[in-house]
Amino acid sequence: MSSFFRALVIVLLAASCGGGGPKTAPSNLDDACAILRERPHYIRAFRATERKWGVPVHVQMATIYQESKFIGDARTPFRYSLGVIPVGRQSSAFGYSQALDGTWKEYQDQHGGRRTQRDDIRDATDFMGWYMAQTQRELGISTWDARNQYLAYHEGRTGYRRGSYNAKSWLLRVADEVGQRSTTYQAQLVGCRHAR
Repeated sequence: MSSFFRALVIVLLAASCGGGGPKTAPSNLDDACAILRERPHYIRAFRATERKWGVPVHVQMATIYQESKFIGDARTPFRYSLGVIPVGRQSSAFGYSQALDGTWKEYQDQHGGRRTQRDDIRDATDFMGWYMAQTQRELGISTWDARNQYLAYHEGRTGYRRGSYNAKSWLLRVADEVGQRSTTYQAQLVGCRHAR
């Protein structure tokens, strides 16, 4: 094997293994215990947010599943002009929580501080707790209500108040799925030693 091909193989192997950690999804997203077993630092972040903001672990996990599939550096897809020329992302959403630039800045200004990062699980869950606790205060949606919290999270509280989601059958279906996943995760977490 020539030295060029040997170097190419090494570079490709390194690239396929590199990063890992928060940049990749856990291997079994349908099992809350498997997620926590693979990423034990997640439960510390989830529990801290639950204590601080009152948002249950299973609601956080179901929302993160829907928003980013637990991929720390998740971004929205590119938009294309003429079907082939990339013209930027669909939105500024980034990280585990898929927080938009403006909402993240508001969180940083009001609570999180400048050093918080959307691709850090602790900061992302704290952001979600902060947002959902405000939603409970402003709209009266329980932090245990994953479905309606997700609708307010996706549409913004003003959009939720206006009922903008009612014109989006796909979003109502997704919100139902978030609610169902939250219930599934809750049941799984009861018997999960990694959730303690």
